[in-house]
Amino acid sequence: MKHEPLNLAVLPALVPARAGGAVAVGRLTFHSGWRVRMCLAVLIATACQHSVGGRPSPAIPLSYLSHVVVIYLENRSFDNLYGEFAGADGLDAARTAPPQLDERGVPYSVLPQVVGTPFPPDLRNGPCDIGRYLPPSQPTPDLVHRFYQEQMQIHDGRMDRFVAVSDAKGLTMGHYRTADLPLAALAHEYTLCDRLFHSAFGGSFLNHQWLIAARTPEFHDAPLTMRATLDPVTGALVHDGAVTPDGFAVNTAFPLQGPHPPNVRGAELLPPLTYATIGDRLDDRAVSWAWYAGGWNAADSGAASADFQFHHQPFAYFAKFAKGSVARRVHLQDEEAFLVAARAGTLPSVSFVKPGGLEDEHPGYSDVLRGERHVLELVDAVRRGPNWHDTAIIVTYDENGGLWDHVSPPRGDRWGPGTRVPTIVISPFARRAYVDHTAYETVSILALIERRWGLVPLSARDAGATPLLGPFKFLR
Repeated sequence: MKHEPLNLAVLPALVPARAGGAVAVGRLTFHSGWRVRMCLAVLIATACQHSVGGRPSPAIPLSYLSHVVVIYLENRSFDNLYGEFAGADGLDAARTAPPQLDERGVPYSVLPQVVGTPFPPDLRNGPCDIGRYLPPSQPTPDLVHRFYQEQMQIHDGRMDRFVAVSDAKGLTMGHYRTADLPLAALAHEYTLCDRLFHSAFGGSFLNHQWLIAARTPEFHDAPLTMRATLDPVTGALVHDGAVTPDGFAVNTAFPLQGPHPPNVRGAELLPPLTYATIGDRLDDRAVSWAWYAGGWNAADSGAASADFQFHHQPFAYFAKFAKGSVARRVHLQDEEAFLVAARAGTLPSVSFVKPGGLEDEHPGYSDVLRGERHVLELVDAVRRGPNWHDTAIIVTYDENGGLWDHVSPPRGDRWGPGTRVPTIVISPFARRAYVDHTAYETVSILALIERRWGLVPLSARDAGATPLLGPFKFLR
């Protein structure tokens, strides 16, 4: 272990002010707001400094983290956005990845394309630069991203059936130039995680549920028209549906208690869920929290905008957050309220931020540049606000959106994990210019929150997940 002199410059960012007095530390004197806690911080940092990744770094207690902000974006694989990121496991390593196979198990000679898309028919069987044909300021077509289909694409870890199973064909192999992405600068400045896998196979509905509850909802009374059918011998998908044959909701379903699209039949609406969420665990310890969603106020009043995504509001599925409830009023907020709180320094301890549809990067109706510029606004509001000194911002994606990635996900259980997604950690406590290669999944974010506030895990998955601690300089 390499010891270095204490870096006093970091301490004002780590220790909240306390009234009265002045404390001399070395040649520096800190006035009005430091006293006992400053002295304690000096002693801790002096005793615990160590070198990480070849760079000396002051280790500090996890208890100094007072605010966690999770910005939850849509449908991007790691290789799709950060395959060109220096130091990450990206497209250079993907050159030796298996080629994509057709339905017969034969490698494609060229990537097949959907008629009418701007992609040429002679692209080689491998990763391709989307931006050459469709800039990141324009949406691409959407791609299939469902529970059974993603498992077929992963193909027992071979990652070679993405094209064959996709309705978007060769588009699934597309990537952007990392240097053109607005968020890439933050990834270079702070920590980029290149081994975080979304926790559940499939789409947004299920992964939002796993983000807050670490489990798959049950829907045993779902009508037969919603149920998937599997081959009784091979287990292969015969007919797709939102609900598994044994009654678990895995593809998009909407909440009975709303908000939900007006044209969904009542029998197809998911009855209110009653098991615990991370919100319950935080409430148990009197830790403040909120879910902030773009367009929430309008949607909750029955006037949802055309781009509002009802299935991106996971707490709305739970009985505790029924319309008119105190919990709904206190904890489910519009994204505008997040910006106000960030600028005023009144953020709750845990914030989940869900941008509206036009700004969440989802293929089909959102574009990468608009989404990332919006995220920069959210991040800047926090970094310029009074809570920044003790905050960690985690920018991540709900799932891969059917886009290819070359890294096989770890073996998990029936539900996942699925494909790699990008994750950036931005914080005064974060390692700078660092790539974290630790294997995580979405519920590793829950494990971090649980570790910080001493919460009981929600399921075996978050209990066994590696907490998202590698990006930070905290004591272990």
